[in-house]
Amino acid sequence: MVLPGSDGPDVSARLPNRLSREKSPYLLQHAYNPVDWYPWGEDAFHRAKKEDIPVFLSIGYASCHWCHVMEEESFGDPVVAALLNSSFVCVKVDREERPDIDHLYMTACQMLTGSGGWPLTLLLTPEKEPFFAATYIPKESRFGASGLLDLVPRLRSIWDERRGEVVRVAEEITRSLCEPPQDNGSARPDKTTLTEAYRDLASRFDRVNGGFGRSPKFPEPHLLLFLLRYWNRTGEESALRMVELTLDKIDLGGIHDHVGSGFHRYSTDEAWLVPHFEKMLCDQALIAMACTEAYLATGSPRYEKMARDCLGYVLSDLVSPEGAFYSSEDADSGGEEGRYYLWTSGEITGCLGEEAGRVFSLAYGVTPSGNFPGTGTGRTGENVLHLTAYPDTLAGRLGMDRDHLSEVLARSREVLRSERNRRERPARDDKVIADWNGLMVAALAKAGRGLSDPSFTDAAARAARFILDRMRPPDGGLFHRFRDGEAAIPGRAGDYAAMVLGLVELHLTTMDPSWLDHAVKLTRYLVDHFGDKVHGGFFLTPSGENDLPVRQKDLYDGAVPSTNSIGFLDLLLLTRITGAGGFEEEAGRIAGMFSQAVRSSPSSYGYFLCGLDYAIGPSHEVHVRGDLSSQKTKKMVDTLHASYIPSTLVLLRRQEAATQGNETGGIPDGQGLAEVCSGRACMPGLGSPGEVLSLVGARRKVIVEPGKK
Repeated sequence: MVLPGSDGPDVSARLPNRLSREKSPYLLQHAYNPVDWYPWGEDAFHRAKKEDIPVFLSIGYASCHWCHVMEEESFGDPVVAALLNSSFVCVKVDREERPDIDHLYMTACQMLTGSGGWPLTLLLTPEKEPFFAATYIPKESRFGASGLLDLVPRLRSIWDERRGEVVRVAEEITRSLCEPPQDNGSARPDKTTLTEAYRDLASRFDRVNGGFGRSPKFPEPHLLLFLLRYWNRTGEESALRMVELTLDKIDLGGIHDHVGSGFHRYSTDEAWLVPHFEKMLCDQALIAMACTEAYLATGSPRYEKMARDCLGYVLSDLVSPEGAFYSSEDADSGGEEGRYYLWTSGEITGCLGEEAGRVFSLAYGVTPSGNFPGTGTGRTGENVLHLTAYPDTLAGRLGMDRDHLSEVLARSREVLRSERNRRERPARDDKVIADWNGLMVAALAKAGRGLSDPSFTDAAARAARFILDRMRPPDGGLFHRFRDGEAAIPGRAGDYAAMVLGLVELHLTTMDPSWLDHAVKLTRYLVDHFGDKVHGGFFLTPSGENDLPVRQKDLYDGAVPSTNSIGFLDLLLLTRITGAGGFEEEAGRIAGMFSQAVRSSPSSYGYFLCGLDYAIGPSHEVHVRGDLSSQKTKKMVDTLHASYIPSTLVLLRRQEAATQGNETGGIPDGQGLAEVCSGRACMPGLGSPGEVLSLVGARRKVIVEPGKK
């Protein structure tokens, strides 16, 4: 979709609708539709009540391919627009600006249809209660699926003629959405829960291609984070092998942008070959976290390379001049899905020459017939680049020296990157949203610590300062979105949970207490304004906000971990760092809220399980005495940071505090460099990193040679 004012179809003859006054790139993509769109707000629902007609709600996001298809095919069509305008009040929502609206009505869609996705299409009563739901709807009926031209008159007729039935259905659905998860007094999640989750994941694991389940296949990095912890806890090698195979196949596959770096959102097939081409900030953050931890656990340089590749893409292509991070890049360019990323065999040879082109094509699976199925555009012979094997294996097949092959492929990628830069680039959604920035701050801080790269730490700190300086209302909370100089939309619970995680990771990396102070303040705001004082956990929306018919919580860890999963770990970490008992009580209430849901499907709550692993323990706090200007202190800290010890916090106790004795958490002079605490007991006097690692039960790295298992 082309924004007004950019190169593309002439929209000058059309009048802008209400969306032209919005900031969201997704809403602006619809600003010249003939549909009489409203943004979400009371104006739309006031009109619906006054005219006694339903609300047509359409939810999507800027980089969504099928959202573009529906916009061009239907919302830009005058006949469809006239039908919608005469039948409904039409409301358009950017799911990334209002994740709470999206969560509520996606849940309703799953109740009504058994599935979901975007674009999300619903009909609501004027009281905002849903009674019809679907995803993409074509303009005209085909293959047994009703199109808008047939469906809209039928739905309006049902509203006019069977109003009582419609209202009863809407009220019943809304009551179901209202029911909060209950702690029924049953056993809390425990070690058995971790084992059941591992067994469930093992049963669903694709032992050929990695990942879980069938197509479409998402990376689901939070499941890999859990499996790493389960391996660390139990020594179960198959848990580690699942992580390695999944990351290896993602690294080799077409879901990895081998020319420009970064990772696409998901794969349409089981083998990670053909992606949907959008790139999302949240996915880069989570994949980078998993790769960093996999590197620490295995010592394999390929996972360090994956993490650096992922973060390098973000710092090159998704960073704002002020240091915050943009949301996504589109799947489409030039009106076609994936066009920016695809190559024909002739294009490869034309760019690289015969010999380098031959080598590159063999390495990256390029064939004259192509491997991309296309989208009905008539394009043929196009290829999604994917490594057919790692360079040491390829070198043997090609009869080349491994280092020479790597040089040839690196030069070829640079040539193709320069050539690709001449193409029309996919549109970028340049809004800054607090929760995804919080995840990226956490990923960068973790990588800065684990990969010993201060540039990542500096980037994390710069982004965090932007959020804290530019996206704060007067009451000390957060705004959700920043774009075009404007911070707006009161923060959702997910903004607080993700930003707290990022700030805690920054504190653990830099040992700067100011980051911890911000994390504590935001957590208290989260508890005070979003906490459920009866059942525990966090609502998505703050108390006192009533523009939705239901105040919901999220538990399930989908493509992004849920607010309550992240908040659970936040509370545990802050409890151990600060000693604040109130945070531990809140965490316990969340665990109770999760108990029934996690028992029914433990592997659906991967990030919560990471927190549960930490809560169950054993966990440790290592209090390192001294100052980072001291070589001995720095060696201790750096060695611990380079080790895979996911349930151990490394905390600095500066010399002036240390002289006050153990009552303040410090270590008296002369009793060693580090004090290791677990539970209520501490063991002071440890002088070497090896002693500390032995005491905290660090599992020795399993060095994996490139290309070998």
